[in-house]
This record gives sequence, C-alpha cells and structure tokens, in this order.
Amino acid sequence: MAIGAAAGLTALRGWSHSPNDTIGVAIVGLNGQGKTHMRNFSEIEGVRIVALCDVDERVLQQAGAMVEQRTGTRPKLYTDLRQLLEDKEVDAVSTATPNHWHALLTIWACQAGKDVYVEKPACWSFEEGEAMIQAARKYNRIVQVGHQTRSDPVTRLAVQRAWAGEIGRVYMSRGLCYKPRGPIGVQKDADPPPWLNWELWQGPATRRPFNPNYVHYNWHWFWNYGNGDIGNQGVHQVDVARWFLNKRYPIKVHSVGGRYGYEDQGETPNTQVATFEYEDGALLVFEVRGLFTNDEQGAKIGNLVYGASGYMSSGDGYQPRRGPQETLPERENPQRPELGGTGEPSHYRNFIQAVRSRRVSDLHCDVEEGVISAQLVHLANISYRLGRALRFDPARKQFVGDREANALLRRQNQPRGFEIPKRV
Repeated sequence: MAIGAAAGLTALRGWSHSPNDTIGVAIVGLNGQGKTHMRNFSEIEGVRIVALCDVDERVLQQAGAMVEQRTGTRPKLYTDLRQLLEDKEVDAVSTATPNHWHALLTIWACQAGKDVYVEKPACWSFEEGEAMIQAARKYNRIVQVGHQTRSDPVTRLAVQRAWAGEIGRVYMSRGLCYKPRGPIGVQKDADPPPWLNWELWQGPATRRPFNPNYVHYNWHWFWNYGNGDIGNQGVHQVDVARWFLNKRYPIKVHSVGGRYGYEDQGETPNTQVATFEYEDGALLVFEVRGLFTNDEQGAKIGNLVYGASGYMSSGDGYQPRRGPQETLPERENPQRPELGGTGEPSHYRNFIQAVRSRRVSDLHCDVEEGVISAQLVHLANISYRLGRALRFDPARKQFVGDREANALLRRQNQPRGFEIPKRV
C-alpha cells in the first residue's frame, strides 16, 4: 500500500472542525509508554481514542480491550500504520514506537493531514530530524515531542529564574542519567514469532534477522534501532540542560565511555560522558551511569545548572543556592521571561490545546525543539563511536572537515518503501 497516494488526498483538508468538536486520536506502539498515552488521552475531555496500531498482535488485542474497558468504546485495530493513516476519523496520531520509527511515522502522518504527538527522542538520526521539521511546516501540522518535563511547572520556573539571571550568568548546564541497567545476556537469531510482523517492526531500519533480545525493550541497546541510554532516559535531561542554556547547536562535542561491569549482547555504552561546547564558551555536560553510583545534590535522574552567583539542582526542587546551606533570596516582583506555550502542566493536554488553536506557539515542545535535543544525542554518539572529539558547524549542520563523521548523520541503508526523504 502506497502511503503517498493517501497522503496526497488528505493533506489539504487541514483542521476543519469547530473548536468544540471531538478530536479522534490514534495511538501507535502500545507496549510500555504506549499505555501511558492511552491513559492520558482517554482522560482528556473532547478526545476519543478511535484507533490503535501495533505490529504485535498480542499487545494490540490487549490494548484494544483496555481502551474499551476504560472508555466504553472499542477502537479500530490496525497492524499496518499505512492503513491507519487512511482512516478519516483519525485527526491526530500519538506514537510510542521504537526510535527508528519516529521520523518516518511523523512524516507520513503530516502528509496524511494528521497532527502528531511523538515520543522522545524525536528522531533516530540527525538528518531525519530535519525532514520531520520540514514535514510539519510544509503541511501545517501540530507536532509535539514527548519531553514532558517542558510542561512541569517546577522546571519551567527554574528555567525562567536561570534566564532572568537569578544565579548569575549561566556557564554550565548538566544532565544526569544515573539509572541502573543490568546485562541483557546473549541470544541467538531466530525466526520471528507468529504474533509479530517483523518486517513492519523494522520499518525504516536496516534489515537484520530477528533476535528475541530486540523485542520489546532491549532494542534500545543496539545501534540499528536505538540510541543507548543517552537517547532513551537521558534525552529528557539533555533537553532540559539545553533549555537552561537557551541554546541550539554546539561548535564542539566530545563523548567517551564504554559498556562496563558485565559482558552481554548490548552495543551501546552503559557509562558515557558527553561534553558540548558552545561558541560563547558555555558548556553542556551530560552523563550516563548504568552501574551503582552516588547521587549529585540529591539528583540521579535530573539536572543541575551553574551560574556565576550560584547553582540549582532538580534534587531539591531547583532552590537557588550560593553555598551548602545558603538559599538565594527570592527577588521582589521579579521580571522573568516568558517561556511560551500555554503553561498547562499536562503535556498531553497541551498538545490537544494546540491542535484546537492551530498555534505552534502554544506547544511546550514543538518538533523543532525536540529534534534539536535529539540531534545533540546523535552528535555525542557519533563522537563516542569514532573515539574522538569533533568540531561542528551550526550553520551548515555538519561536522567540520570530517567525512567519516558526516556519514553517520544519516542511515546509509534504507529499505525500499520505508525511505526517509532528505527533503520533504
């Protein structure tokens, strides 16, 4: 089935409903985080889950029963995303698929006239993120990336205080992902099980034989499908660290680490340090620790931001501090910059608000913001895999004088029918 034909027919319709009309949401990728999507969208007034899609027939049937029990209505069930995108009841698509599907699903959905809520990381590779932004803009779609922390009132206030200079000029922002990750063992390639459509599960990924270790979670630790913990849990904290700095692309990146403490089939590091240097000298430092370790100022999965006058840590709710026990005083009538968006604390409700208003500015994490944070992850992983520091040109969005590094900005072998366009 050709998605292009369907997309061409529906992309012109846009949002033709009144603001009070019910929004039909389809959820794609129902294992793990997909259940969170089902719960959140089912609780929003004026939203109906009209369709579900998963390549695992067992998960699909279970999810259908869950939605029916919760809402009283059984959604339509699809195993093929392309068929779902032809469904005229679907106004928006929410996806929690593996990383390698995020970009193509978003592009196809935009072409089909659907708005999109896409989980983090926004994209599996650097260049496919560019195509996502192009698709959202070309087809005038609302695309929210699932960086839920951008809707958190405590974090939003902390960013405002940092931007307002309440801890002095910010010179370094750190993200922490100290999340225990045990070994995944070693399993042999095998025939895919009858309940799984392995061809559709791989989608735009380079073809590999089925291995039980991929499904349904450990794909995160294989480069063909995932991006390691820096691109899993860590990309949330990378995004917040970049938000504190209010910056986009660095001029230099260096990342080191390894898979320490055990031997297994995983390919990505369980310990990784990435440093991003910006043109004005500001630093973004991110660290993955998958083995047992200490916290830092009360944070293990979180952020710290450092200014010339003090610092803040998510471990204590971002209380500005000058010394070990000294909390910086609250300013009277502080002038703090606006962050944009509606301020709604639910990331899912914020998305629906923007779907109704048709204003990208209402979003807390528009596709461009989510893509840039994912792209920092990709820059770090490229440095790690090549074993050297790399210089980056923010204007050209390429590494400087490094053909080998630039080749890793994109997937080299794309299967026919699942190609991600360089330009939409």
